[in-house]
Amino acid sequence: MHSNGNPSTSQILLLASSSALTAFLYSVYRKKASSAARLSEAKKISLDQDLQSILAEAPGKCIPYAVIEGVVRSVKDTLNSQFVDCCQGVIARLTLKEKKMVWNQTTRIWNNYEKVIHQRTNTVPFDLASHDDTITATVRVIRPLDAELDLEKTYENFHPVTSSFTSILGHFLSGERPKGVTEMEEMLRLGTSITGVGELVMDGGVVRLQPPKQGLRYFLSSLDYDTLLESHKSRMRFWRVLTALMGLAACTTLAYVLWRRYTWHREKKKEREMMEEFEEQRRMRTNGEDEAVQVGACVLCLSQQRTCVFLECGHVCACWQCYRVLPAPKKCPLCRATISRVVPLYNS
Repeated sequence: MHSNGNPSTSQILLLASSSALTAFLYSVYRKKASSAARLSEAKKISLDQDLQSILAEAPGKCIPYAVIEGVVRSVKDTLNSQFVDCCQGVIARLTLKEKKMVWNQTTRIWNNYEKVIHQRTNTVPFDLASHDDTITATVRVIRPLDAELDLEKTYENFHPVTSSFTSILGHFLSGERPKGVTEMEEMLRLGTSITGVGELVMDGGVVRLQPPKQGLRYFLSSLDYDTLLESHKSRMRFWRVLTALMGLAACTTLAYVLWRRYTWHREKKKEREMMEEFEEQRRMRTNGEDEAVQVGACVLCLSQQRTCVFLECGHVCACWQCYRVLPAPKKCPLCRATISRVVPLYNS
């Protein structure tokens, strides 16, 4: 808090940053809460022979947000793993990640750094079928790469970099020290149990699960519906607690600034009342006539009597009128010490 009662720069920055962070966390919490609420409101549909009749009775043969559980079945072609024998699926993703150490000039330490240098995803059409083999009803999955997709890691291998003395020296000079490349394969395998959440529509006798409209989220998860819903609710609760803690920090900072401001005004009011009382007593003592004081005169105006004690330095060297016109931050004219408060001096 400055001597004029205004908040300091650090207090303003702390209040602004905590308020902005609270607003950001609240927006994230609202998105998580909205996603969890819409997911809990999604209509759960059983993958059985009544599926087409249910869609035929729905408006526009469409359920805007539905939950359906089934196992992955290929339509025609399948994808084979490049690294694992007898491993087939409908989505295969190959990722190459570069790992290296990067020198941080600020912290003066080496930090781990990872970057995707190549990624390729292949997919073939597939259906969700019932766990019961006697039920022939299926749901065609449309645009699966647009969904929040859970893939199984089928292969991972790290290829370290072989370094010579000259390359190590170059790494230290450049501030980057390569560690190697990680090769990873992920697949959505045949027979995997999947929970699909999206728009369910029937078109030409074919039931399709596709990305929903109105900004709803599209899911293809290996979790069952109840576990998927609970995971989203737990995330929502986490962001709610984080928002509440940051909001409490912002409110505490604001309350502290306001309290310091109130304390400063209260002290200034008390000081003005003391000086007004002192001026009134001085006028009564002099009967309204100006005093011509030579001994003990104010060092600033050299005409009025010294009437102020400056704290914490303790000097008595100025009158009240001259003290009031001192520039902020007010300092003692004799020792240049900052004046924290003023006590009136009564001469009897």
